[in-house]
Amino acid sequence: MSVTLSCVGTICGGVCGCRQNWEVPGRASRALLATTIGHVLPHVTRTAKALGLTVDSAPQVVDVLDDRGGRGLERLFQKLARELTGAETEAVRVVTDPPDDGVALTARLLTAPTLAVELARRGVTVEVGVLAEAEFWSVYQPIVSLADRSVVAHEALLRGLVDGREVGGGDLFFVAESAGWLHRLDRIGRESAIAGAVPWLGSHDLFVNFNPTSIYRPQVCLASTERVAHDAGIDPQQLVFEVAESHAIADRGHLVSVLEHYRSLGWRVALDDVGTGWSSLSLLAAVRPEVVKLDKGLVQELPDDGARAVLKAVTDLAHQLGAVVVAEGIETEELAEEVAALGADLGQGWLFGRPVRPEPPAEELEGRWQPVARAR
Repeated sequence: MSVTLSCVGTICGGVCGCRQNWEVPGRASRALLATTIGHVLPHVTRTAKALGLTVDSAPQVVDVLDDRGGRGLERLFQKLARELTGAETEAVRVVTDPPDDGVALTARLLTAPTLAVELARRGVTVEVGVLAEAEFWSVYQPIVSLADRSVVAHEALLRGLVDGREVGGGDLFFVAESAGWLHRLDRIGRESAIAGAVPWLGSHDLFVNFNPTSIYRPQVCLASTERVAHDAGIDPQQLVFEVAESHAIADRGHLVSVLEHYRSLGWRVALDDVGTGWSSLSLLAAVRPEVVKLDKGLVQELPDDGARAVLKAVTDLAHQLGAVVVAEGIETEELAEEVAALGADLGQGWLFGRPVRPEPPAEELEGRWQPVARAR
C-alpha cells in the first residue's frame, strides 16, 4: 500500500498527481500479423516456427498460436524487434488474442496498432514502465518583462515520478509517442498545466504546450481541456497555447484548424522555437501567433552576427504582425541585454527562475487536495 497526493476535485479530471491506466498488454496466446509488404510475413513465419509456435498463413496475414501460456509469443516479439527494421515494424499491424466473432474481429483489425507500437507498449523497444507507473504533475517557469523584470507569465512543463525518480517531459513524450499514447499524454499535460496553476496563478498568463498531431478533431479532442479551463475559472485570455515550430510545419492546414478553435474559445497562441527552420518567416505570416518565442539555441549563440541577424528579422516581423516576442534560454545578464536590444519584449531562462512546482496556499488545499491511498 502506498500513499500518493491526488486531486479529488472536479477541476483536473484526475490528472494531477494521479496514475493513468495505459492498458499495457499482458501475455497473449495468439496473434494476427498483417501487412502488404511481401517479404516481412515470410520472415515472421520462419521465426515463429523456429520458436515452436503454430503458424497458419494467408495472403497478407499470419496467424500465430502459442499453446505454452504466451512465453513463445513474448520471445517472438523480442526477436522481431531485433531482426526487423523500424520501417518494417511500422508497416505491420498486430491483433493479439483476437475475438472469434467476425464483426468484433473486423473492429479490432481497424484499430490494430502497428508492430512498432505493440513492441513499445510491451516494453520491448522502450521502457514503457515510465508511463505505466508514473504519477504526473506540472512545474512552472517564470516569464518576465525585460523592461522591469516583473513576472508576467509562467510556462507549464510536464513531469513524472517513477519509483521515486523524477522523469522529464522529453522522456515521457518519447515513450508516449513510441507506444501510440501521445494523444493521451498531451491531454494530461494540457489539463495538468491548468489545474496545477489554479491556486496561485493570479492575473499572470499561463503558457501550455501542445502537439497538434495529438488532436484529431479540435471540437472533440479539446473538449475535456475546455472543461478543465472553464471549471478552473481562469480568464480565457490568460491561456496561451504553445506549439513548437517543428510540429507546426508538419501539417499546416490541420494546425490552422486547431488554432482557430483555440481562438474561438478566447485562448491565445504562441509559436515556439522560432528561427530554427528555413520556413520561420513564412510560418509566422501563415499562423499569425499572438506570441512568438525565439529559439533557445539561437539566443544562446549571441553575440554571433548570424544569430543576431536571424533573431532581429524574426522579432521585426513578429512585431509587424502584432505579436509579443519572448526570448528563451536567458542565463546571463549579457544575454538579457542582447535580446532586449534586438527588441524582445519578454524573457525566459534560468536567470529569471528555474521550473518549480509551486506550493498552493494552505487555505487552497482544504477541500481540494488530500492524500489518497492506492494499492499496488
